[in-house]
Amino acid sequence: MSDIAVFAASKLTLQQLEAHLWGAADILRGSIDSGDYKHYIFGLLFFKRLSDVWEEEYEERIAQYGDEELAADPDEHRFHIPAGAFWKDIRKHSTNIGEHLNSAFHAIEDANLRLKGVFQDVDFNNKERFPDDALERLLQHFEKYRLRNADVEADMLGNAYEYLIAEFADDAGKKGGEFYTPKMVVRLIVECLRPQEGMSVYDPACGSGGMLLEAVHYMERNGKNPKSLHLFGQERNLNTWAIAQMNLFLHDLGDFDVRRGDTLRDPKHVLPGGKGLMTFDRVLANPPFSLKDWGHEVWSKGDKWARDAYGSPPKSYGDLAFVQHMLGSLKADGMLGVVLPHGVLFRGGTEGTIREGLLKDDLVEAVIGLGSNLFYGTGIPACILILHRNKPADRKGRVLFVHGADEMVPGKNQHTLSQTNVDRLAGVFHAFVDEERFSRVATLEEIAGNDYNLNITRYVQAGDDEEWIDVPTEVARLVELRTQRDAAETRMIGFLRELGYAE
Repeated sequence: MSDIAVFAASKLTLQQLEAHLWGAADILRGSIDSGDYKHYIFGLLFFKRLSDVWEEEYEERIAQYGDEELAADPDEHRFHIPAGAFWKDIRKHSTNIGEHLNSAFHAIEDANLRLKGVFQDVDFNNKERFPDDALERLLQHFEKYRLRNADVEADMLGNAYEYLIAEFADDAGKKGGEFYTPKMVVRLIVECLRPQEGMSVYDPACGSGGMLLEAVHYMERNGKNPKSLHLFGQERNLNTWAIAQMNLFLHDLGDFDVRRGDTLRDPKHVLPGGKGLMTFDRVLANPPFSLKDWGHEVWSKGDKWARDAYGSPPKSYGDLAFVQHMLGSLKADGMLGVVLPHGVLFRGGTEGTIREGLLKDDLVEAVIGLGSNLFYGTGIPACILILHRNKPADRKGRVLFVHGADEMVPGKNQHTLSQTNVDRLAGVFHAFVDEERFSRVATLEEIAGNDYNLNITRYVQAGDDEEWIDVPTEVARLVELRTQRDAAETRMIGFLRELGYAE
């Protein structure tokens, strides 16, 4: 019995699938940079899944209708695959394989509006990079397992895909942070925001879609209907946008709208006629830290979407531009959670002005500090800022500060958050209480007295208690010691004179 037949008879395990997908990267090692693996492997995985599911649907329709033409009708399939563009069609060729792959990808995109651009113009037709024998090995590897719904559920395939994204982020090192936020950091934000059935969730810097998917997983963990969420996102990088599209499709999610473009310069989720930004129940993001080229030249002249209500951030730091965009995209009772560098909490100038405005309007609900070296590409500590347009009555006029820098699991190259860490940090947010050396609720009056500085150490005493010093007593003691020293020095000079060593 062939491998395909064996695994068609029993569903794949997640471990088998993860090992299988990572094995594809081994075939490419040495041919292309590790940071580029994902574009090619994700494209082939998605193509194989589309082909296998189409054939599964076709066989089901044949059994149902007994009519081949009706079974092949595009309306009977989630995605249409034109004749000659199936996986099995590519496997008929032993030469110019890359050219045939490219043609199939383009044909599928042309036949499905929702898939336009999803293969990100990946070019397999480069024989220096992909000679036919290398592509043959790669296709044979992907052919080991059938990827129909009967063989692997969408959720499992999606989870394996997320695993692969994380592995590629690790393999890519610094570049990995551009498209991937560590899963448990994302989970912490979602656990704080607690999306509910029917809500809209938006990520304006969505990368590979991990934050949107964590909202889905949150619903699953809590016994709610994940498909009731309405997911929205925007991503500037073409390849990363395509990965997000495939990621969401492979989780069998239909109600999502992820668009491509520069969010700060050209937001895509706007009301008809350009009458304003669309607004959402929950907004969450991990935008690029302290982005330099963020659109200051546009915002400094007045943002057309009025996202600069609290001021235009400085040219060298785009962090608070993302925060204000997220706030402008929030419903009247919505919440947002955003990962930011610590500098946003205390830098002065226009950032201080923006921070003051957010606090005076009582929008800041919590500041949660995170440990260092949790993110790809940077070792600096970060924080999570929670903003709420309609804070509960018992939280109005107050802000929770959480010293979470010690909540992490140390690693050799990178630290991580455990589920225990996440539970503790999210738990204190929902409890909104003081906890010695961990959390403290401060009033807006106290924060104003600190010039609207949100540096966590101003509010939470995290280190060892310092010994209290009675300054007047210590000064008197210092004077006494100096008097004793002067007397001893006088006696010593006298002895030296008696011995003839001093005049």
